[in-house]
Amino acid sequence: MDLFKNLTVLSLEQATVLPYLTFRLAQDGMQVIRLEHPVYGDPNRMIGDNVLSEERMNAYFLCINAGKKDLTLNLAEVEGQKIFQALIRELKVDIFATNQLPKNYKKLGIDYDTLKSLRPDIIWLGVTGFGPDSNEGAYDPILQARGGLMELTGEGDGDPQVVGIPLPDMGTSEHAYGLVMKALYKRQTTGAGSCINMAMFESTVSWLTVPITLTASFGKTISRRGNTHEFFCPCSVYQTSNGYVYLAVGNDRQWKAMVSQDIFKSLNNPAYEKNAGRIEAVKNLNAAIDAITKNYSSEELIDLFTSITVPISKIQTVTEVIADPLIEKKLLYAQDPVSGKRITLAPPPNMTPFLESSDRRLSFPPRFGENNQEIYGRKLGYSDEALSGLKEKGII
Repeated sequence: MDLFKNLTVLSLEQATVLPYLTFRLAQDGMQVIRLEHPVYGDPNRMIGDNVLSEERMNAYFLCINAGKKDLTLNLAEVEGQKIFQALIRELKVDIFATNQLPKNYKKLGIDYDTLKSLRPDIIWLGVTGFGPDSNEGAYDPILQARGGLMELTGEGDGDPQVVGIPLPDMGTSEHAYGLVMKALYKRQTTGAGSCINMAMFESTVSWLTVPITLTASFGKTISRRGNTHEFFCPCSVYQTSNGYVYLAVGNDRQWKAMVSQDIFKSLNNPAYEKNAGRIEAVKNLNAAIDAITKNYSSEELIDLFTSITVPISKIQTVTEVIADPLIEKKLLYAQDPVSGKRITLAPPPNMTPFLESSDRRLSFPPRFGENNQEIYGRKLGYSDEALSGLKEKGII
């Protein structure tokens, strides 16, 4: 079932937040075309190891750009804007997306009103740091800092810490994905396009459901507390004889099941019967649990807690996650037709019909301007001579 195969996405994108969104759309089978400046391009092309021994194809770029095509175009020039408008019309672009600063929208000819005049039912998406009225630059750690995530991450007596993945970037991408799908449904049912403004700051703060309500409504102070949970105990990381596990006891019934096991009977204290008592004694209780768990292997503890239906997990390395039986069969792949190099890509949150039909394979991340000849030449009708002239003038 190829619901999305006839949809075209044109994306003036760089960094992570928008490329990850279009990576998700490519996994649905949409025709995704990246737009990059012919001189500067996407800075992420130069980040990470130069694994292919060629310019602008470094490792960091490869992670979220498979399944796409790539054009170079200078939208600061009038001639570039004319070509851009031809792309919108001739490719019948369904979705245009950008993470340019709002002050550049009209200057580059990519604002919603301009594109709507070319394609009345177009879905226009602008991803910004702080909304369409702000031109403040933003990277993921800045959003983590301003959005409260760093204040909530780390040990209570230590410095604020960044989250291990770029959550504001990828969380915004997922929120935008949902909005795009809603816009497609709206267009299908009403024929109308959409203008979507997606602010990374608002997306980030929207995750703070419990901290905001408890702080604003009840005056509670919510801050970082390491690996423990604000409201449940024991929930933390515990050392084992061969690594670490995370144990999450979510209610009194699970605690009772835990202390009924021989190795934990010493913890069967009336003061700990209720969650509130365990929370009050969290430091001492965690130390006591840790003193027990370090005598057993992670596997032994996992078997034990699984048998009594108490959630537990080994702290897995990324290598171990890749080999996890539930993940290994969902990993994606792309093979470079030039070097023959095959790369492994993270799985989607849910396997799509398109990926199933392609045996979980996507086209290799595109080289800089890789599809200029194909799209400008064959789709828009530019001759080789004309394309050479455009390249010399810095238009493509």
